[in-house]
Amino acid sequence: MGSNLKPLILHAHHNGPNPIKVAIAFEFLTLPYEIQIWEGGDDPRKGVKGQAFTKINENGRVPALEDPNTGVVSWESGAIMNYIRRVYDKDNKIGPRGNTEQDVVDLEKWEFLLLTTLGPMSGQCNWFRLHHPVKNDDALTRYQEQTLRCYDILEGQLKKSDGKTIIPGGYTTADCHYEPWIHLHSFAGLTLEKHPLIAKWFQTFGETKEVKAAYARIKEAAESAE
Repeated sequence: MGSNLKPLILHAHHNGPNPIKVAIAFEFLTLPYEIQIWEGGDDPRKGVKGQAFTKINENGRVPALEDPNTGVVSWESGAIMNYIRRVYDKDNKIGPRGNTEQDVVDLEKWEFLLLTTLGPMSGQCNWFRLHHPVKNDDALTRYQEQTLRCYDILEGQLKKSDGKTIIPGGYTTADCHYEPWIHLHSFAGLTLEKHPLIAKWFQTFGETKEVKAAYARIKEAAESAE
């Protein structure tokens, strides 16, 4: 689409994993983007449950994406990432590592494991450990066990690349999806001691200029919004 792209608008908040993954993908694709920070709650102008934001995303959650180049509005991080890849990753920088249907499925299944299981289970850990008004150790234990089960699966996958990338052959949107959630492992009350390949991947991927830039952009936008 050339160098005349208008900046895409990423709707985010100051913390939380899902907007970060979109920013990481933007950085890998060197796309111009702006970040609009929203608060929790139902403030009609600034809150994710308020009137201004729910016109963009009826679900009242970030991330959401507005693309002035195409007129497309999207929400749910999986839908956003798939859109970005279809429209802006024509050179397959962060897409499947091969051209076969199996290659496509191999990427998608790891994305969906994060979206349907590891992310939600980890999020419940965070909730019951830090936010639930009544202590519930049974619930916390269950969600921690389910998150660790996903860690076990991811550890096995990383053996295929010796901890370099989730899909052997290079970084993909799978790495973008997983990094912000693994980033929060301590908030979930977990460690990576029994998952050395996840720890290795997490450290290496986190040191890439793209991941560093994404976190810096979100932080800068949040500070500017204060």
